[in-house]
Amino acid sequence: MPGTNRTNSVLGKLSVVGDLLMLQLVFLVLGFGIITLFPAAFALQRVLPDAISQERPGLMRWYFKQFAWAMRRFWLSGTGLWAGSVLLAFGITFWAFSGGGARIFALAILIPLTGMILGLYLCGLAVLPDAADTVTMKSLFRSANLFLLRRPLPVAGGVVVLLTWFALASQVPTLLVVGSGLVPGLTAYALSRVGREKSSEGVSI
Repeated sequence: MPGTNRTNSVLGKLSVVGDLLMLQLVFLVLGFGIITLFPAAFALQRVLPDAISQERPGLMRWYFKQFAWAMRRFWLSGTGLWAGSVLLAFGITFWAFSGGGARIFALAILIPLTGMILGLYLCGLAVLPDAADTVTMKSLFRSANLFLLRRPLPVAGGVVVLLTWFALASQVPTLLVVGSGLVPGLTAYALSRVGREKSSEGVSI
């Protein structure tokens, strides 16, 4: 019946939203430490397609398993990513409030560099769900770079979305609680879906 189908559809969407918010909450708790931040984000990305499709039972147990996997493989490189992000943010902030011609030169380098790093990060998240359990940071970076070369315009759009969200979160910090893990994750998930749709069209032709 149409009414029953509509009710089931609404309940299914509410279930997805509930699972996503639960994943965000667990991400906040596990990612609170410096060492655990990026492994928590990588684990979230590995589980995100299952949360959206609602095809895997025991989602939280699956997330903790993926977090343990990500900690073993990425804790050291994740710490390096965190340190690099802090230094980059400090550099942009410092030069943004400085004066002189050096300010323009420094920002002309740092801002595009930030955009490229964010784009590669989104690409890494986009390819992560399909990556093998034996993936390393080196092979993940290589896959992310290939993804970026194949889909530069969608990735550029994803970077704009991410920067816009960061700007909003700087004004409304509570947005960080709601979307610090989900916004990058869902943006990367959307990029991966765009890639699959294009591949499917190419095969059909």
